[in-house]
Amino acid sequence: MPELDKMEEGVGEVAEASEVTVRLPGMRVAYNGEALEESGLAATWAEQLQLWLDEAISADVPEPNAMVLATADAEGRPSSRSVLCKGLDERGVVFYTNYTSAKSHDLTVTRYASVTFPWYPLHRQVNVRGDVEKVGLAETAEYWASRPRGSQLGAWASPQSRAVASRRDLDTALNAIERRFEGVSEIPVPPHWGGWRIRPDVVEFWQGRQDRLHDRLRYVRNEDGWRIERVAP
Repeated sequence: MPELDKMEEGVGEVAEASEVTVRLPGMRVAYNGEALEESGLAATWAEQLQLWLDEAISADVPEPNAMVLATADAEGRPSSRSVLCKGLDERGVVFYTNYTSAKSHDLTVTRYASVTFPWYPLHRQVNVRGDVEKVGLAETAEYWASRPRGSQLGAWASPQSRAVASRRDLDTALNAIERRFEGVSEIPVPPHWGGWRIRPDVVEFWQGRQDRLHDRLRYVRNEDGWRIERVAP
């Protein structure tokens, strides 16, 4: 009977979903990374982050400069998304975006952010958090010049984070921008686009270890510069 067939199908779907639910609690990976000791850290957080980034690149970790950016709005409601780190030095870590985007609105209000580099294959992650500032025009222009032309055109065309009626609207906007800059060899930086720098007050290096007793070492800014502390996992 059709009704019985549908009922049996529904039972099967519930059973399958139940199996997935049962499997999730048991899903785990054994972390057997090398110990992360205070004596083995670089002199500065920036040097240590560059070291681990270089090791992630050498290990062929996909998009090793990808980081999860967390922001909050004026009411304290958080949101997160992946961005790409495009600058790293003692001043902080840098990413670029549309200044009219949702993330930029959050940063303009709170002036604070957190990013995490998730290097899962290495059982490592690094969290950087601190206040933010806009990157200078000259530094932004230098990075902009390194972007592919298509990415430059896309930055001009996209009303980032705003609702659009369809994909066709985006394609139409891009076509209009292509016509606007046709024959222009050097596309200028859009006035609504640029970089944000996170100036850390805490940088935590996390190394997975056996039995979930992970190593967590932090560089913490203080009045005298930086101190290093170990945090329980």
